[in-house]
Amino acid sequence: MKTVPILFTFDQSLELAAGVCLTSLLESAEASTFYDIFVLHGPLCDFSGSRLNALPERYGNCRLRFRKVEGEFVGGYEVRGIPETAYYRLLSPELIPEYDKILYSDVDVIIREDLSRYYEMDLGENYFAGVDNGSRLRPGFRKYITDTLGLDWKKGYYYSGNLVIHSALLRTGGLLKEFRSLGKNAYLYQDMDIINLACNGRFLPLGPSFCMTVQLYDLIVDRRAEMEEIYGKEEIDRALSCGIVHYNGAKPWKEDCPNMDLWWACYRRSLFFDERFARDFWTARRDALERLPLLKRVKLLLRYPLDRKK
Repeated sequence: MKTVPILFTFDQSLELAAGVCLTSLLESAEASTFYDIFVLHGPLCDFSGSRLNALPERYGNCRLRFRKVEGEFVGGYEVRGIPETAYYRLLSPELIPEYDKILYSDVDVIIREDLSRYYEMDLGENYFAGVDNGSRLRPGFRKYITDTLGLDWKKGYYYSGNLVIHSALLRTGGLLKEFRSLGKNAYLYQDMDIINLACNGRFLPLGPSFCMTVQLYDLIVDRRAEMEEIYGKEEIDRALSCGIVHYNGAKPWKEDCPNMDLWWACYRRSLFFDERFARDFWTARRDALERLPLLKRVKLLLRYPLDRKK
């Protein structure tokens, strides 16, 4: 049996998303994989009565441990509804001393493969392994990296939503002190900017299948030839079929978004499925369409064949 430690950070407002995410994680595990799951949360959260606690009994291939974090990043900059808990991953080497390496994932994801191969990879002298945000094909973001952060975009700018964390190296490299210092600043992309500022050039690059965000999905669909030239056809096919789908924009439990069908399929299989919530969501979607003026409905119907032709 292979033990794979994995970390999540969230509060009770994301309990539903976390439940579906963990369901996808455990359903996709190989028979030989055991997940040691850690949840870092703020001092006001109480998960003692959460349905999350039933997951180890249902699946049997995991252990679930909640750890309260107090006094870290209090008053940290919050933007776009992303809470203070987003910063907790930065201090995971201290908060989870049991492991010298650990996986991290946001909860707004669907995991469609066993993750042990990522945990077992050699990180060398890199602080993290992660997925570049495709800035080489996104001129606007290259400008942000260069002009706002003062970084060399050619070294990559990496997503923080799915990471392999080299905890042992971070403990000895003085990075945790720098993370705390940078956490006082109002960076637009919060922990993601902090990680890239502190560790620029010390990331092991992974393919999009480890963190297929909305932006990378759009690049694959619209500029597939260029993406295949960068990552190879096999990796792009993998990202579309069996990797991690990251809903880093619109959330499928709140509104329409690409690949929302994957989330809803997993939600229906999970312990967290609720008929009323599902009925109300889809009824609201239908009613929103029915309230559209006739001209907008006609334009919407015409849009799809035009898109296919394009």
